[in-house]
Amino acid sequence: MTELFEPVGDHDHRLASGAGGLLGALNRAGLLEAGDLHVATRVADLAGEDPDAEPVLLALALAVRAVRHGSVAVDLARFPDVARDLVPEPAVPGLVLPEPDAWLAAVAGSRLVEQGALRLEHGLLYLDRYHRLEQQVCDDLVARAAQDPPPVDEVALAAALERVGGGRLSDQQREAAERSVRQWTTVLTGGPGTGKTTTVARILAVLADQAAARGERLSVALSAPTGKAAARLQEAVETELAALPAQDRDRLLRTTGRGRGLDAMTLHRLLGWRPDNATRFRHDRTNRLTYDVVVVDESSMVELTLMARLLEAVRPQARLLLVGDPRQLTSVGAGAVLSDLVAGHEGDPASPVVSLTENYRSTQDIKALAEALRTGTADEVLAALRTPSTEVEYVETDDPASVLRTDALASALAVRRAAERGDAAAAVRALDDHRLLCAHREGPYGVRVWNRTVEQWLGEEIGEDLHQQWYVGRPLLVTTNDHALEVYNGETGAVVLGDDGRVRAWIAGSGGLHDFAPGRLDAVETMHAMTIHKSQGSQARRVTVLLPEEGSRLLSRELFYTAVTRAQEHVRVVGSEAAVRAAVGTSAERATGLRRRLQAARVGAGTRGSGA
Repeated sequence: MTELFEPVGDHDHRLASGAGGLLGALNRAGLLEAGDLHVATRVADLAGEDPDAEPVLLALALAVRAVRHGSVAVDLARFPDVARDLVPEPAVPGLVLPEPDAWLAAVAGSRLVEQGALRLEHGLLYLDRYHRLEQQVCDDLVARAAQDPPPVDEVALAAALERVGGGRLSDQQREAAERSVRQWTTVLTGGPGTGKTTTVARILAVLADQAAARGERLSVALSAPTGKAAARLQEAVETELAALPAQDRDRLLRTTGRGRGLDAMTLHRLLGWRPDNATRFRHDRTNRLTYDVVVVDESSMVELTLMARLLEAVRPQARLLLVGDPRQLTSVGAGAVLSDLVAGHEGDPASPVVSLTENYRSTQDIKALAEALRTGTADEVLAALRTPSTEVEYVETDDPASVLRTDALASALAVRRAAERGDAAAAVRALDDHRLLCAHREGPYGVRVWNRTVEQWLGEEIGEDLHQQWYVGRPLLVTTNDHALEVYNGETGAVVLGDDGRVRAWIAGSGGLHDFAPGRLDAVETMHAMTIHKSQGSQARRVTVLLPEEGSRLLSRELFYTAVTRAQEHVRVVGSEAAVRAAVGTSAERATGLRRRLQAARVGAGTRGSGA
């Protein structure tokens, strides 16, 4: 399983010469960064903690580090074993870590816990903020489930299910639609090709029909964590709506008041970004969202903080539909909310979770590889990779450039030629024909190296030195949200030559294509290659996955699965057998307590319901 405390490539050694004791040793070994120690020292000082209480300061520093690496808390009992794997004896001779029971006792009796800066629960040590966020998410979900269920017009429901299903809905999809009518919160999960978007469109149609039976209109918000994912959701839902009976389609289109369809947006835009506060939004408990239904696609990417803000903004009597694949990579921020929701309701007869398992795509070999990565052994994954196929290709080579050049260069040329013609739409579409995915940003298998390499190939092919930042045909990836420009993290685009001979940066978002003067876009990167993390929420017709060496700490089953499932028609995996085995044998686990909280809340509700 992946360690909860992974050293990062740009580790800061600034304290190595000045810090002593165990914390200094772990800093020099690359486990703790300077920032972890700075925060721990400052918070301990404010709490009046004994500066010589090294085990307590170490626990605080690890809690800070855990959040940076995606965990909500740190499991102190497991840490000594994890640390010994990450910090070999030669790196820190004579390293002696605290004994877990004594360590937990020291932390439990510390002023940091007494004053609430740290929270210790079920063996997990939290920073106070993340403990409150996790408890809030659990409380809000439990409160939504404890309400009286929505009113249901049974006759209208039966008729609508038959009408919008058209005889094509599976039993699982029909169950999802029916349960979404009967409950306030629905968690719709499934892998690629299982019909999640088809199901979402039918759910919305049935809910709109229920509203019409009451003489009301249904207001719907479609959202996703990134602009690219929101754009994909909108396009997919509109395609599905076109196949609905006219009365159901028109009823949904009228929800916008413009008769043209449902607009998807990023979660930040939905909640109302505030320039004065990065973690708070205009919509909260005192200013709820007005929508009757809120759909969140790619929910596996939603971190704990954002999920807490969403739950406090959605009206208790509004339906919330969380859609995603819990097998994919979790959010970049702290938490693993979607997978915790699924695990926390396992075995619950009143679970809000509906799982779609039947795959409808014709790409059976990609489906087989994804399924092997989801549940299979390394041998099964390798067998799926090595089975002769027009959809799946596996290349073991010491010279990845010889394999990557043809497709990467062809993709770059397609974008370039469309951009030279001034055809922004074609240039942006060409980005989704082929995508080169890497696990790392740096190093020989990283995005930076391969972006430069493809640019060099492109320059040689067209006979031009691409030294300018804004060269024609440069593929673009937005890396942060710019609410003023309405450009959002994950959106893609290209630099296109205009009729006036000047270049413009065209970005494809949930609202369509928009052009900008290049100088207005600060947070964009070249996208001849992109990281697997950044690829979440997007797809391409053909995908090439470049695996790093087997020693990479980023390799995991979830990373590999996410990369493979970006492909619509063909996936090529380039990497050694050892790298494949390392990925399949490693699970990207995060330390969180949400699933346990949900399970405990369910048991508590059952106990109260029995009269005990």
